[in-house]
Amino acid sequence: MAPPSSTKPDFPWWLAVAAVLALAGALFIATSDLYAQVFATVAKGIGITVFVTVVAFALASIIGLGIALMGLSGSRLMRQTARFYVEIIRGVPILVLLFWIAFAGAPAFVAAWNALTAPLQNAGLFGELLVRDVSLLWRAIMALTIGYSAFISEVFRAGIQAVEKGQIEAAKALGLSRAQRFRLIVFPQAIRTILPPLGNDFVALVKDSSLVSVLGVADITQMGKVYAAGSFRFFETYSITAYIYLILTVGLSLALRALERRLRRQHEE
Repeated sequence: MAPPSSTKPDFPWWLAVAAVLALAGALFIATSDLYAQVFATVAKGIGITVFVTVVAFALASIIGLGIALMGLSGSRLMRQTARFYVEIIRGVPILVLLFWIAFAGAPAFVAAWNALTAPLQNAGLFGELLVRDVSLLWRAIMALTIGYSAFISEVFRAGIQAVEKGQIEAAKALGLSRAQRFRLIVFPQAIRTILPPLGNDFVALVKDSSLVSVLGVADITQMGKVYAAGSFRFFETYSITAYIYLILTVGLSLALRALERRLRRQHEE
């Protein structure tokens, strides 16, 4: 009879190699005037990248949770509306959605806003809203929000449905309202199922935030494009750009895995 396999996790050699390469890259950048200049220029876009990612993910999570609850409601109309939203939005590429929101959705929103507030504008309480008043940064954020809300809603829906129905029935028997059951019973258990795929979506959004550069938003990718176009240092610039994105995404992935392990240990205790 073969001995049982060891449950001891493998040593993360991949992480050790990645850490050595990251350190070597940092030392090379620090000792090279050219790469240090490229890094200083591209790194100016980190703040915008982080801002776009965090705001879009927070808004997408709120909308996604609402869509997931609609999809699990007792109303057929709400369920079908949620399914329509998810299937349509997931079927459109993020880049196409970005262009549509920026150049079609924003003007339509401005026209609708001006039509609804026309009496207030005539009374002098509001000024007319112009398309240029809606910044390209916020158009990009709204596009990413809408695009990712459809994916995140499916994550929430799967996590909520993974909670045992017996516990929900027991909560009903104790007289808890629907909101109390969700807040006290369902969501605390669902979050353990939701967290890993939700973290994956967050990391994916960090990378997809680079798409906002097509609108001229000064994120990491856009700063790299501008520098490369002016200096013709394409290899150096995009190597640094990839390096920065790798630091962000790998670091986030490790942090999310640590949080997941901590939650698992707390549940086992």
